[in-house]
Amino acid sequence: MNPTIRDWRGKRIWIIGASSGIGEETARLLLKLGARVALSARKLAQLEKIAAGYPMAEAMVVDICDHASIIACHASLIQKWGAIDLVLIVAGSYNEMRADSIDMVAINRLIDINLRGVYQCLDVISPALLQQGSGGIGIVGSVAGLSGLPKALIYGPTKAALINLCESLYLDVRPKNIAVYMINPGFVETPMTHGNSFKMPALISAPEAAQSIVKGMQRGDFHIHFPHRFTNWLRLARLLPYRSYFYLVHKVTGL
Repeated sequence: MNPTIRDWRGKRIWIIGASSGIGEETARLLLKLGARVALSARKLAQLEKIAAGYPMAEAMVVDICDHASIIACHASLIQKWGAIDLVLIVAGSYNEMRADSIDMVAINRLIDINLRGVYQCLDVISPALLQQGSGGIGIVGSVAGLSGLPKALIYGPTKAALINLCESLYLDVRPKNIAVYMINPGFVETPMTHGNSFKMPALISAPEAAQSIVKGMQRGDFHIHFPHRFTNWLRLARLLPYRSYFYLVHKVTGL
């Protein structure tokens, strides 16, 4: 559904949300494969620490909730590189929430980071890629967006919105030679999941997640999801009648 990528050497890649977890490990892997990578997040010291061992890496501060910082970073990269071949939007946040603990502060924060922040990136990135007539956009969501799950009263809906967004974006820009990657991980061992108080089926490491993302982009996949032993179960369960789906979710999660 997207062009295959056979060689990462010299590719100019901007990763937004690269200071830890999936973003950090994907940056490290792409740098090892020869790409030029701009690592962006709010924590400059952490970015510089990651970039230190790689001459093709650059650390650049971006707050996904600050439109002006995205604009400034993009302008700086265009000045240095001339163009960008791929933008990966990895930044995101999680709050455990159920119906008896609705927290509007947390809700607004997740909407700002997980959804509005992605739109603020697209507002800057999409026109530039369309103008150059090439490139790609990858958005990291979650399989929690495929269907309703316990404790995901706000996290799940923000990720569901990203799935719809990626599908719409693909229809808009793929005919204009822009690749779109909808990336939906299952449970990945990162700082964001360390506080989870429930069992996480098929938990994988952040380096394993990075491998899946890079291999999926190399194949030209639109929907990159992993690990398949978990994500395919959720995709199949979503096709069941609601009575069966709700029963299975309660049985598997115990919630």
